[in-house]
Parts: sequence; structure tokens; C-alpha cells
Amino acid sequence: MSGFLDADALGVAVTGGLWRQVDVVATTGSTNADLAQKSREGAPAGLVLASGHQSQGRGRMARRWEAPPDTSIACSVLVTPRRPMPEWGWLPLLVGMAVTDGVRAATGLGTTLKWPNDVLVGGRKLCGVLCESVGDADEPRAVLGFGLNVALREDQLPVPTATSTRLEGSDAAATTILAAVLRSLETWFSAWDAGEDIVDAYRRRCDTIGREVTIRVAGGDPVSGTAVGVDAGGGIIIIDDAGPRTFVAGDVEHLRPA
Repeated sequence: MSGFLDADALGVAVTGGLWRQVDVVATTGSTNADLAQKSREGAPAGLVLASGHQSQGRGRMARRWEAPPDTSIACSVLVTPRRPMPEWGWLPLLVGMAVTDGVRAATGLGTTLKWPNDVLVGGRKLCGVLCESVGDADEPRAVLGFGLNVALREDQLPVPTATSTRLEGSDAAATTILAAVLRSLETWFSAWDAGEDIVDAYRRRCDTIGREVTIRVAGGDPVSGTAVGVDAGGGIIIIDDAGPRTFVAGDVEHLRPA
């Protein structure tokens, strides 16, 4: 194990409530895949797995995600939501909220959300989220995963539109940032799981609302218009020449003014 993430410090900082155990490994294929396997083997909910490197990380739409060792946090948590599965579409959105709040608390950076769950600083992507259902019909579970850029240099960025907390001017340690995110995730997941309405809280953090955007949906033509809100199910509402339309999935591009 490297010094990038301190398992003992994380355990002291976040266990005792929703998170029962924190495991840290120096490298792995995928923290999401590892926790899905642990769930199948009977691991209890509340398990956290974090790493400073994963070689087979995935983003939304099966995109590959990888960074040099000890430059980004890969973290996944295992939960058993009480809310019905048709409402689980909110899980990736609340993870984005948790990362937004946790990074802001640990670093002071001005984090925002691009719908549905990309965490941005200054319009550049800091973190992506991937949530997956696991388990069976008798005990459905979810793995909530995120990849957060901490120490990446400019020449290490996967795309020019990415960034890291270090590039944005913060020297906060990876352990400090992850602890803040996990505490925030416990707060937002517990509120949502107890039935609280978190739509307004999400809207306040979402920088997509009010912007001119283009959304691309698999199998369909791109749609351009003004993002005017998020509905109760977490879908983005876009007004174009045909009127308001709601999308529950898709890639959004924030358009710059001409």
C-alpha cells in the first residue's frame, strides 16, 4: 500500500455509521467489480473499497477510465437501499452531490455538477460516477462508484477538458478529500433513503440548468436547447423549438455563447 490513501485514518474518520469497514488497496482492476463480487460472496452493506489505481475502470456507457498510480481516487461503496428500484435512478445523482460537497469542504474549490453527475471545477471535469445494481430480487443492492482526480498533472490528463484538485490549486491530501466525500455521501444517501426530497438540493448544485446545451442520446439525433430544470425523477428538462422535453439519460454538452 502506498502513502496516497491512509486506510487507518479513513477508518477513524468515517466508520461508525453507514460505513462499517474501509479497505484500501494499492491497485486493482475495478473497485466496482471487486465490491460486486464481495456482495455475491455475502459481504455486508456498508463496505468501502478505495484505491490509488485501477487498471480496468469504467465510466458511463462502458467508457474506459484509467489514470497513473496515486494520482486519482477510485472508490466504491456497497449499499442496500430501502427505496424501490424504480427510484434508484437518483443514486448516481446523489453521489455527484456528495462529491461536489465533499471536495468543496476539503479543498475550498468551487465545484458544480453537469447533469447527471459529472463534477466540474471551472467547467473542467474533476470526477465521474458509475453506479450499478447487484444482488438478487430478495435483497437488491447497489455499488456506488466514483473516480476523482487529485494529483494529475496537465500532461497526464485523459482529455483537455479534465482537471484535478492539484491543478485547481489545492494541496489537500487524497485521504482528507476522500474522508470528506464519504461523510457527505453518508449524509445524502441516508436522507434520500429515508424518503427525503433532494430535488431542490440537486438543482442548486447543477450548473447545467439555465445553459444552452446539446444532449446526445444513443440511437437518436442530438437535441439542442435550453436546460430549464430537473424533474422529480432526476431527468433533465430541455426546451427547444418543439417545446419542453425530458431526458433521463444522455451526454450533455454545455454550449459556450457565440
